[in-house]
Amino acid sequence: MRKLSAVIITYNEARNIKRCIASLQNVADEIVVVDSFSTDATPSICKGMNVQFHQRNWKGYSKQKNFGNGLASNDWILSIDADEALSEELQKSILAAKSNGNHENFAYHRLTNYCGKWIRHSGWYPDTKLKMFNRTKSDWQGEVHETLTVEPSSVKKLKGDLLHYSYHSISDHVKRADVYSTLGAKELFENDKKANLVKLLFNPWLKFNKMYLVKLGFLDGMAGFTIALITAYGTFLKYIKLYYLAKEKP
Repeated sequence: MRKLSAVIITYNEARNIKRCIASLQNVADEIVVVDSFSTDATPSICKGMNVQFHQRNWKGYSKQKNFGNGLASNDWILSIDADEALSEELQKSILAAKSNGNHENFAYHRLTNYCGKWIRHSGWYPDTKLKMFNRTKSDWQGEVHETLTVEPSSVKKLKGDLLHYSYHSISDHVKRADVYSTLGAKELFENDKKANLVKLLFNPWLKFNKMYLVKLGFLDGMAGFTIALITAYGTFLKYIKLYYLAKEKP
């Protein structure tokens, strides 16, 4: 049976980390946590759950995850965020994959819980994620939506959902939309992208319509409407921030 290392990056995840680690204990041969000096109970919870706990200043999503991969004892990595957990069906699928050495890269669907409601439309499901891989053949790249560099043909899908406990309140969603829009604007700016009035006016509108109508967000009720609206707001923030970054450029 192949050995698997689970890698988690954390910062103030006391609300989530116990659930995440508990879901890994039956499938991972070791659990590595890279913490960015949390100020809540995250360190004490981790240290009490038989994990390898390390602390490091924040360097960005990809760099932090790649650093954690380097600390692992095994080349086969399961990357998971602190606000995620393996469903029972996914745990069984991973155990079966450990016994079968034909594949190294695995993907599975992610099911998101939004303020207590599981979201099955809005473009959020099935949200297929590639999170099990061989670290010697791939690494994380990108700072906003980090991705793995692997050949699509080498990926096998597993049954079961990765449970994502994303937003606990509307305020939490709005705050994170602000944070991600800043990261997105900087990434666009570094790639010499420009913002104009057309993008400011129409991209948020297009984003809302895609999520709420095309991706059937209306079937998720008020949660679907809220998700589409805040996502559109985040799109507006990204482009207006990009506009001012370009304006301030010497």
